[in-house]
Amino acid sequence: MGKHKTILLPSQERTLQEVGGNIQMARLRRNLSTEQVSERAGIARSTLVKVEKGDQGVAIGTYLKVLFVLGLDYQLRQIGAEDTLGRQLQDAKLMK
Repeated sequence: MGKHKTILLPSQERTLQEVGGNIQMARLRRNLSTEQVSERAGIARSTLVKVEKGDQGVAIGTYLKVLFVLGLDYQLRQIGAEDTLGRQLQDAKLMK
């Protein structure tokens, strides 16, 4: 059976591209080459290029490895931490 490709909305594609661009800028600010980061992350250089482009086919674990090399892995823990809508919905249920 063939691999199923997930279709992303244009806004979702832009989000991934922005994340990839942010990762690339973090690498450049640290004056690290793609070879250095990919070697330290244990991934192929071509995979790092995909990460920096925001390729949806790259596993989130790979993004985490790259962020770890850059000292930014802690930022992944903050996803969903400020769930304002979820808290409002929870509070609305509690008030019933």
